[in-house]
Amino acid sequence: MNNKYNPALFWFAVLNAVATFLLIGLGGLVTSHEAGMSVPDWPTSYGYNMFALPIKFWTGGAFFEHTHRLLASVVGLLTTILAVWLWLKDPRKWLTWLGIAAFLLVIAQGILGGLRVKWQLDWLGIPHGAVAQAFQVLTCAIALFTSRWWLDSSAEKQVAVPRGLRSHVLYVTILIFIQLLIAATMRHQHAGLAIPDFPLAYGKIWPSTSAEAVASYNAHRVEINNANPITAFQVNLQMAHRLVAYAIFLGVAAVAFLARKKLGGADGLTRLAWFWFALLALQIVLGAATVWWNKAADVTTLHVMVGASALLTGALWWMMAERRTQRAK
Repeated sequence: MNNKYNPALFWFAVLNAVATFLLIGLGGLVTSHEAGMSVPDWPTSYGYNMFALPIKFWTGGAFFEHTHRLLASVVGLLTTILAVWLWLKDPRKWLTWLGIAAFLLVIAQGILGGLRVKWQLDWLGIPHGAVAQAFQVLTCAIALFTSRWWLDSSAEKQVAVPRGLRSHVLYVTILIFIQLLIAATMRHQHAGLAIPDFPLAYGKIWPSTSAEAVASYNAHRVEINNANPITAFQVNLQMAHRLVAYAIFLGVAAVAFLARKKLGGADGLTRLAWFWFALLALQIVLGAATVWWNKAADVTTLHVMVGASALLTGALWWMMAERRTQRAK
């Protein structure tokens, strides 16, 4: 089937993807500022219609939480329009169903966010964060699938990407998603920093998690903003987070070097792989800064956004590699 490039549809899909990325960043600010319950009701805000909340309430944590709600509503509207547009104008049935999936995901995301407020359950922030990351990848994939590059069937035949390299990128990308779930679990336990130093952990390569050691960690804490005590599980979870980060960094470094070897240094996917590597290097620096600066809100939020960017880069790299290989056959 011959699909024609629709620039209006493509740029609308890009707008939706950008808005989604900004929404993730704003959600990071909400969590970093401990503002998740600043507006105590839902779907209303302090008893008002969400879209008519008086400006006097837009202060402190409520500013971040309410702005997050408003932007989420905008993303929901954009996604709905995009799904209908794809249904009416794009002949590819599989892409139509992706639009429907995006519509259902954004509804699920809104319900999860609302139930977290109504039921006051912090753990709902974990699936809320997971759906947000999956939704971001889906919106960006739709933008890619509607792009001129994807649809240009007259493009010159390109070099296929080796199957092993494509599989490696997919596995690393899945590992990044798992890492983001670990991070979301850490962030939504509201226990502050389970390990206050880096690159060591309580001065050791691997800290003790005995009852006596954990009691000592809690007794010597200098944080003043945490509500919950540190547990052995949280210490081990943060160590797992660090180990997975190193594994991802090495995995992405391998992608960059393999792409240069197999595809050439001037290849677009090779350049994207090196960009991915730079993102991971920045992410590790931001992770260290989060510890050194005691979870400063802006640094922590930037850490969240770079992590989301790393997931997105890996997913798009894999999709583009699959498309190129399909064309090369």
